Amino acid sequence: MHPTWTTINTKPLSVNEAFLGRKVKSQKYRDYEEALLSVLPDIIIPEGKLTLKLLISYSNSRADIDNALKPFIDILQKKYSFNDNKIYRLLIQKRVVKKGQESLKFQLIPFEE
Repeated sequence: MHPTWTTINTKPLSVNEAFLGRKVKSQKYRDYEEALLSVLPDIIIPEGKLTLKLLISYSNSRADIDNALKPFIDILQKKYSFNDNKIYRLLIQKRVVKKGQESLKFQLIPFEE
């Protein structure tokens, strides 16, 4: 038996609405973006709606699973020239690894209902 969905009838708050003023990228973010853009392979992004499968390997078990999402998705969007509003499903898994073995693994595949 599948658990039932819990519904909350309120409009979700976007990250853009959550903060006041202009968001400025930190130097650490800019360095991270530059590093990822240089190592992300050339891949073909499927047309239409997408599913992003992501395995995030942290060395700290207290790291929140969602902290890596926004920067990583924005960098994927920049690298592969697609609009991230095409992502209709996120499948995210967190894994704890030894320090120095942190990583991100991902797939962008066609969305299936």
